[in-house]
Amino acid sequence: VVAHEMGHQWWAHQVVGANMQGATMLSQSMAQYSALMVMEDMYGKDQMSKFLKYEMDRYLRSRGQEQTKEVPLLRVENQGYIHYNKASVIMYYLKQMIGEDKVNKALREMIDSYAYKNSPYPNAYDLADRLEQVTPDSLKYLIKDLFYDMTVFNLRALEASYKKLDNGKYEVILIVLSEKYKADSLGRESKIAINDWIEIGVLSAPEKGKEQGKQIYSKQMKITSDKNTFTFTVDQLPDKAGIDPNYYLIDRMPDDNLEEVEERK
Repeated sequence: VVAHEMGHQWWAHQVVGANMQGATMLSQSMAQYSALMVMEDMYGKDQMSKFLKYEMDRYLRSRGQEQTKEVPLLRVENQGYIHYNKASVIMYYLKQMIGEDKVNKALREMIDSYAYKNSPYPNAYDLADRLEQVTPDSLKYLIKDLFYDMTVFNLRALEASYKKLDNGKYEVILIVLSEKYKADSLGRESKIAINDWIEIGVLSAPEKGKEQGKQIYSKQMKITSDKNTFTFTVDQLPDKAGIDPNYYLIDRMPDDNLEEVEERK
């Protein structure tokens, strides 16, 4: 909370958004992202998945209770579950995909261009344009998915198994389901072709007193079909494996992203 409010020293105190749709993306969403970066610095990346899942759960619950209509982040109308909870997941995911330095470059350009300025005031499209400029061509689809549209995934680990190899390592076979949808303002979802980079990961068994083990494997995979099988090797005994293990994507049911890894006979 303190880090979020400190973030407003830049977002809403220096950069003041125009009085239009998306205004709170420039204030609340950017202050929330600033707080996430403080949290990551203090507690480490390994602890972020727990908070991101909390934010995603709050967003998913609240969108089901929307009384008027849901809108994309770029056109948010003071809807807290969008400019706080959804924005947390979106901005952290974008940072993971293109790099913190590039996100910072876009934010610095916004501050340099609009801090303490009178009208014309900036809008959310000004920020989205700057984020797109620093995003590699291969990842520009993210800007549309995250800011212009309401994109939802159905990601699920279907089966995970391992076999111990003669060299002491472990061969893991993971089968996952990956579906992508676009939602309209009434919550109706239409399935579209998936062509996305999504993380595949493996966790070790949790240490005593811990809820989740450490991530021992991570790789971004280009997913182009609904059902995929991946085979890879890890150095430690795997405990769980799955798709989007850190909850970076807006997922209908994030609880089924990971599956316990069973030994193959």
